[in-house]
Amino acid sequence: MVLLGVMLAMLLSMLDNMVVSTAMPTIVADLGGLTSLSWVVTVYTLVTAVTTPVWGKFGDLFGRKPMYLAAVALFVAGSALCGTATSMGMLIAFRALQGIGAGGIGAGAFALIAALVPPRERGRYQGLTASVMAIGTIGGPLLGGFVTEHLSWRWAFLINLPLGLIALVWVQLMLHLPVQRIKARIDWAGIGLFGVLITVVVLGTTWGGDRFAWVSWQAGGLGVVAVLSLLGFVAVERRVAEPLLPLRIFTGHRNFPIAVGVIFAAGVITFGAGLYLPLFQQTVQGASASNSGLLMLPMMLPVLVVSTVAGKIMSATGRYRIFPIVGAALMTVGMGLLASMGDDTSRLVTGCYMAVLGAGMGLCMQMAGTIAQNAVDLRDIGAASSSINLFRTIGASIGVAVFGALFNRSVNGHADHIEGFVHGTQTIFTVGAVLCAVACAAAFFVIEVPLRKAGPGTLARPPAGQSPSAASPTR
Repeated sequence: MVLLGVMLAMLLSMLDNMVVSTAMPTIVADLGGLTSLSWVVTVYTLVTAVTTPVWGKFGDLFGRKPMYLAAVALFVAGSALCGTATSMGMLIAFRALQGIGAGGIGAGAFALIAALVPPRERGRYQGLTASVMAIGTIGGPLLGGFVTEHLSWRWAFLINLPLGLIALVWVQLMLHLPVQRIKARIDWAGIGLFGVLITVVVLGTTWGGDRFAWVSWQAGGLGVVAVLSLLGFVAVERRVAEPLLPLRIFTGHRNFPIAVGVIFAAGVITFGAGLYLPLFQQTVQGASASNSGLLMLPMMLPVLVVSTVAGKIMSATGRYRIFPIVGAALMTVGMGLLASMGDDTSRLVTGCYMAVLGAGMGLCMQMAGTIAQNAVDLRDIGAASSSINLFRTIGASIGVAVFGALFNRSVNGHADHIEGFVHGTQTIFTVGAVLCAVACAAAFFVIEVPLRKAGPGTLARPPAGQSPSAASPTR
């Protein structure tokens, strides 16, 4: 019951981008500013990525519950302001505020799950997280289309208000965690350098191949800034008392960087496939654009079913190493099959290929997150959880940008429109298959560390006769 409130807020941030994307043409028709359209999405993604680790660290320092509530409140406030925007500039500014809240929701949700549910028991709850992802991916376009057609594009944002308020009240009343009082100086230098690094990476991958060539002085300049900010960030994190991203979580146990790498690959594939599969089905196979959310069912339903089953097996046996290996292998096969599609491939066959990919994603995404969190100390759960969400977000941004560049080059290189679409999708899915194969090879190096069975704030049953809150003071 506690996690339902946490997941409701997480669903809000996942639904938002899908709903807004569907409403974009109507927004432009009302507010104008077509040349600034991409910034409505870019600024949201950028701010979310930059603030994610900041929220995670603040949760470690000042308490996860108050930070999560603050993030939800900011997201709701940003949604209300977006719904009242009268110009594209105002909408972009309010989307940045929304993105700040979304960064805290993403980081906080996984950190709260880690604090409430020990890794050994977490598999029982993976179906809940997978359901949120499936509902967000499938329901977002459907809800966006309905709201835009029957109400107004402003309701694409205003619909977040009642749901967000319910989540706020729910979490405030039902979530109880041990009190945290950590006195430490905030790593402002690390936050600044990290912000520069992520900004340069996201903008570079978004604009590269579009606003400027990949081999150009602009791309080179951004590359230099990225390297310098990375070196500066690492130097700062090594000497501060409470670093934004403790380097020990990357060097303490090899499971963490491996799991993060798998999550990065899954982020690339999830958003890349989510963008270009419906496009292929609509353009080449003649599917209806109004049902774009339903087109993803063959991929998202296996994610839900497989992640739930795998989670229950992990909770019952404590074994998990095989899941990311098999999952990445299935993702490789699924992307390879999708890369073989042509203009004569039926929707049924495409659906079968998507199911293979979805099964692999179901074994990888949630399981890799559990492996990563189990590899760090409890004091670093917030930083670890924010890193998981960060690399998933960066993977999505880089995946969409790189896939977009490859796709556009293929389409522009063919006189026949359909032939260009087919060749473009074959190219991006082939690249995706190679990335999944690398993730599969990396997963073989995961060490099966026993999963923790309890921790502070856990939902484990209290001793007989003792209430859940009797053991420790709560915040």
